[in-house]
Amino acid sequence: MKFAAVSDIHGNLPALEAVLADIEREGVDAIVNLGDIVSGPLWPAETADRLMPLQLPTLAGNHERQVLTQALSDMSATDRHTAPRLRPEHCAWLASLPPTLRWHDEVLLCHGTPTSDLQYLMETVTPDYQPGVSPGVRAATAAELLARLGDTMQGVAHALILCGHTHVPRCERLADGRLLVNPGSVGLQAYDDAHPHTHLIETGSPLARYALLTRAAQGWQVKLRRVAYDCEAAALQAERHGRPDWADALRSGRVGRFEQAIDPARSL
Repeated sequence: MKFAAVSDIHGNLPALEAVLADIEREGVDAIVNLGDIVSGPLWPAETADRLMPLQLPTLAGNHERQVLTQALSDMSATDRHTAPRLRPEHCAWLASLPPTLRWHDEVLLCHGTPTSDLQYLMETVTPDYQPGVSPGVRAATAAELLARLGDTMQGVAHALILCGHTHVPRCERLADGRLLVNPGSVGLQAYDDAHPHTHLIETGSPLARYALLTRAAQGWQVKLRRVAYDCEAAALQAERHGRPDWADALRSGRVGRFEQAIDPARSL
């Protein structure tokens, strides 16, 4: 079995189209989508229109939950842009999506952790953010990973747990054999956040990310893929919608201007 995992598209339709084309060339058996699908100052409705007919195994991320349940006045700038642009059929589709999914016997899909769509699984936020010194986030330790997972998929031969949310492509195998994979983000390669402390996420490249996973006799093999797309078109769309922070991130994979300066105390 060979499948692709995508996550955190955030309404970036050009990046999604490039990733889907790359996946098609790889000849996969299936594609799974780990959530945070449409929210962003880009093409939210168009992204939903592109994905809905594909009927992929798909999760709701924190942004799906926020767009559907929060009052407009309580939303982040990202979700406030998105919510009014979604049609009833888009909202119905998002509302139908589960927060986690056991997919086949060996694979668990979640957005953040198996119990939270907001907590990072494979990264840990630290209270030491300092420009040029510390981004305020680091890779999670083995002990932190075990605490966040609990007994999820424990004892399952060749267990594979897929997560998103942090936009950081990463693989980690636990001592008990469980394999954790974050495919990275299709649509946004850097952001700043203030939850629970100020921190920066940066991949250092504007390329779209996803993962290819192949089931071999000895277990799962993982390829973290990077795909070029017209990131300038996405950056210009972000600028048209008043989000220079996204434009900087889309062009470089680095945080330039901060979202928090635009929308204090609100997250991505």
